[in-house]
Formats: sequence, C-alpha cells, structure tokens
Amino acid sequence: MQLEFHQVDAFASRPFTGNPAMVYRLDRWLDATLMQQIAAEHNLAETAFVVKEDAAWHIRWFTPCAEVPLCGHATLAAAFVLFEQYEEPGEVIDFTCLSGALQVSRAGSQLVLDFPVRRAQPYEWQAEVEQALGVPVQRVLALHEGQGIQELLAILPSEAAVRACQPDLSAVAKLPGQGLLISAVGERHDFVSRYFAPAIGIDEDPVTGSTHCMLTPYWAQQLGKDALIAYQCSARGGELQCELQGERVKIAGQALLIASGRLMLP
Repeated sequence: MQLEFHQVDAFASRPFTGNPAMVYRLDRWLDATLMQQIAAEHNLAETAFVVKEDAAWHIRWFTPCAEVPLCGHATLAAAFVLFEQYEEPGEVIDFTCLSGALQVSRAGSQLVLDFPVRRAQPYEWQAEVEQALGVPVQRVLALHEGQGIQELLAILPSEAAVRACQPDLSAVAKLPGQGLLISAVGERHDFVSRYFAPAIGIDEDPVTGSTHCMLTPYWAQQLGKDALIAYQCSARGGELQCELQGERVKIAGQALLIASGRLMLP
C-alpha cells in the first residue's frame, strides 16, 4: 500500500519558518495505531489525516506519541493541501473533529481558521509552574475541558522574559494538562508566546494555532481590542493575525508546500 503525503510549513511566508505539518488525504480511515505509527515515523509536531465522509471533511491529528483533540497549524496545512494539491472547489472548507466544527477560508494569500474560543480560568498552584519555568510569573490560568485540565497558561512580565525562558522540561511534563503556554505583551506585536508540551512528545512547538484560541480572548480583554497581531517566538517563529468574534476566534496565516512523497507500507 502506498499513501501520498504533503509536508507544509504553516504560519510561514518563507520556507523553514512557521510550523511544519504532515498531511494525508485518505479514502478511508486507517487503524488508529497505524496512524500513530505514521506520525511517529515523520516525527513532526503534528501529522493530520483527513477523510471525506457524507460530504464533510473529517480531520484527526497525531503528535509523535498521542492523538490530540485540536490543532491549528495542521488544520491550516490540511486546508492548504486540499485547496492547492487536490483542487478542492470553493473558498471555504468545513471540518469536523473531536472538538466540533471547524472552518478554514481563503483570504487572498492567507488562510483563515475559524475555531472555538477556549477560555482559561485562574489556576491556584502558581508556585509549581514558576518552579518548572525557573522564573517568576504574574499569573497562571488553566483551560479545563472534560474532567481535567487541558492546558496551562503563564503570563510573564515582558517579551524579553518569554524569549529568555529556559524551562525544566521534565518538570513541565509533570504539570497537569498537555502543555504549558507562556505569554506576554509584545514589543512589535500585541502579544507573544511560546508553548512547551513534552508530555505529548513536543518539547517546544514552533507555532501553535490552537493555543491562540486561549490567548486571543485573554489578550483581547487585557488590551481592550478584538483584532490582535501575535507572534510565537520559537526558534522558527511565526506571525498570526487573530480576531475575537463572540465565541469564535479567527486566526489567519500563510502556508507553503515544502515536500511531497509516498509512504510505502507492506
């Protein structure tokens, strides 16, 4: 069996920036164990699989070691592949996933994600987050989904503090939730961030669309405006244009095709 794949740099205007994602358009679902093995083989932050069922696109995302309920950059990459490589008609692609309905639309050279708002609440165990980061933080918030914490968000005093932070990744992996997000007001952008998720196989994610579903409502309230320009200041880096619209977040960015090929399976 041969499976066609496409590697895309999402939230990138030039190669080798933004966040790389692998995309597979399948005729039918593979076994979940096999999809996890394929994601581990590629060893990127996310591998996306899409299947058209009942006239709707279904999407699933896998890190090298776990399936996740929501991923922004790999959704952007998947939409880019469907539009550009498979000539999906129209200007909008509707996806369904574990987190509900998602939408990606074309806007000139950009693609725009339409994702649900994810509102974080104050988290009382600030000391353990500070210990993992090795720096003082202004506040910590937690995103609660289902029966537990999905993500943690720590607010730092400055962009310089975000850029300089060198967390203890083993300690971060022991915190509740999938990962730890740090953020601050930006110097040339409205806000900046970095995201660490060693518990799911991602020491630091280059550019994370889904975390901006938390960051956008937080900074919209703090800064008093709904349209924001964000920058994820990882080594690769990436800019995101975010807008809060009620209970939805619009996240816009560019994407580039980097490689295509075939996976050979017995």
